[in-house]
Order: sequence, then C-alpha cells, then structure tokens
Amino acid sequence: MLKIFKDPAQIITVNTEGKNYKRGKELDAVEVLTDHSIITENDLIKDIIPTGSIKNSSEYELIPLINKVILPGFIECHTHSVFAGSRANEFRLKLKGATYEEITRTGGGINTTVHAVRNSSFEELVKLAIPRIQNFIIQGVTTIEIKSGYGLDFENEIKLLKVINHLNELFPIEIVSTFLGAHTFPAEYKNDHAGYCNLLTDKMIPFIHANNLAKFCDVFCEVTAFSLKETDMILKRAIKEGLKIKLHTEQFNNIGGFETALRHNAVSVEHLEMLKEDQFQMLSSSETTAVLLPGVSFFLDYQYAPARKLIDNNAIIAIATDYNPGSSNINNISFIMSLAAIKMKMSIEEVISAYTINAAKAIDVNKQSGSIEIGKNADFAIFNTVEYSDIIYNASSNLNIMTIKNGNIIFEKQENK
Repeated sequence: MLKIFKDPAQIITVNTEGKNYKRGKELDAVEVLTDHSIITENDLIKDIIPTGSIKNSSEYELIPLINKVILPGFIECHTHSVFAGSRANEFRLKLKGATYEEITRTGGGINTTVHAVRNSSFEELVKLAIPRIQNFIIQGVTTIEIKSGYGLDFENEIKLLKVINHLNELFPIEIVSTFLGAHTFPAEYKNDHAGYCNLLTDKMIPFIHANNLAKFCDVFCEVTAFSLKETDMILKRAIKEGLKIKLHTEQFNNIGGFETALRHNAVSVEHLEMLKEDQFQMLSSSETTAVLLPGVSFFLDYQYAPARKLIDNNAIIAIATDYNPGSSNINNISFIMSLAAIKMKMSIEEVISAYTINAAKAIDVNKQSGSIEIGKNADFAIFNTVEYSDIIYNASSNLNIMTIKNGNIIFEKQENK
C-alpha cells in the first residue's frame, strides 16, 4: 500500500543526485525541503512531493508528521556491539594515567573481553546484545555494522559471527557483519604471531567465506596488534576469498597501515587519529571512506582525527560511535555527533552527511540507503523538532520519536501514541 509521511517541518534529504556519497565540500550540502511529503511503496521511496499537491489523502496510509523533522535513517558503521564482561577496572587505571597500550601490554584490554566472551554461550551473547541493538534503533539507526574480534580462536570467532547473523534475523534493521579475528593476538599466541596469522588465513577466513558469515574482513594494524607485513598477508587472503576489506589503523601510531588500506582499495579505513599532514591528500580521489571515531578520543582523552583537514582535501568521511567496552563505551549518537561538531570542527550539515550517506558508503549499502532519494529504501529517523540543528545542539539528548525501516514503523516513542 502507498504510504505518505505527511507535512513535516523539514525533510533533510542528504540528496546526492544519484552519486550515493559526498566528498569534501559536498558534505556541507544536505538539501532542506519544507512543505513537502514523502510517498513510499513496497519498502521504497516512490516520490517526494509538495504537500499542497496531495489531492486525495484517502489513497494513502497516512503518517502525520507536523512539526517534525525527517532525516535518512542513521547508519552506524563501526561498532563492536557483541561482547561480554566489563572493563570498568581498566577505566579506573586510565584515570590514574595508564595508557591503552600499557594496559594491553600487561594482558588487559581486548584480551579481557576475549576471556569473558569465551566463557559466554551463544544464547548469553544474544541476550546481552539485544538491548544494545534496541538502543540504537530508538535513536534512529536503520543499519548497523557489528564486528567480531573478541573470540580470537576459531570456535569463538565463529560463535560471535553466528550471534551477529542471528541478530540480523531477529531485528527489522539491517545488521552488517565484519570479521575482525585480527583484532589482537590472543594470549596463547603471544609468542607465536605467525601461528595465529596462519590460523586466520588458512582456516578462519576460508570457513567464514564458505559459510557466508561476514561481508567484510577487518584488521587492527597497530604497534600492539598486527604489523604491516601481517596485515598485508591477512588482507590478501580475505580478498582472495571474496571478502570486502576494512582497516583499523593510525590510531595510536602512524606505521603505514593507511597506505596499505588504500593500496588494497579498502572500502573504509578507520580511526586515523595519527594521520600526518602529507597523508591528507591521499584520500582526495580515493573511493575509500575515512571513518572517524570521536568517541574514542573523548573516552581515552587523546587527539581527535583531523576531520577538517580531510574534508578540505576532498576526502569521503563518515562518523561512528565505535561502541565497545574498552575504548569507547559510548552508544549515544547525538553525543558523538556533537563531539564531531565541537572537537573536530565539522558543520552540522557535514556531521549529518557523515552519519548517513557516507556512513552507508563505509559499509557498502549506499546504493540503497543513507539518503532520501526516489528509489531508495524508505529508511527514516523522525525527530521531535522543527529545526534539524537541534539534533546536534541537544548533545546527548535523543530527539528521535520514530524509526522507519523499509516504510514500516519499527519504533515509536510511547508518549506520541
């Protein structure tokens, strides 16, 4: 049946004229429509029309949105949402001056969560993850990426990926699965890096591809994780097996992972807090999306990724929470957007583009999601305001009152019923 999302105060289309991403200065143009309504049919956007041209509302299922703002559904393109346990004690250590790398070298960090995940059943991990996904949905998220990386052996990495795929079946939103077995070296391979890399390339990646358990393969290329040589070997095997690739890199040190990602035409390269001046222009004509994670810089109290420099150098940039138990225990999107605006000097419009269409590009769903354009999925977030800047101005306040996926209401704030 035809539906009409009628008469909102503003429709923020993030229109790309069919290009399906925004580069450099284009991020600042989001297109604001007033006195318009959206018609959907069969999960898709059928038309965007002046509200005054609607002659017979009885032909449509009516969703009245007076004094509301419509955005494309948010795309949360970098999370580690399936985990067990707490790292609150490590947070205490950080407040006393310990660095993330120091905690990692003493056996903490990622391996703390690995221990908890290995001791959790499939059912326990699903139960833990469900409220986290629900929390993203009530903020207007219609597509989310979730990485593995807290199992770090064959059995538990496969368990995590199966949990992520099961969550995709449970929820109406799209959940994109990324294999991050190369997150760090597990304790049992602390002195046998080659052995673990062989496990990844010879057993895990082929099995994951054969069983369609992940869309992407990601690697953490860092001094305390995987070297350039190890990263290159893992990425080559992932590409050979047909997985698309991502890369965590240049987070704490600049060791060349950025260039490795570009050489392999990665879909995205993520973090980049330590990017150098002579690297900014490398993304000017690249199709690789730079995913920036301001929550990590806030949580760990270190420098922010150079968003302004990257935009000025014509890059495609996206923003995400990096929600995880160790370095960004933050799942509040409006807060992350506010951080991007205040700390990374992005305009409100740039932030919106980075959290919608460019975030969609970072997980390769931008042809069907991320902007309000005819023919795309009818995925919307509806906000209780008449001015879209309120969404970011109200730092840490969730103004979303309705989440629409494929034209269907999947969340509605109770007081609005």
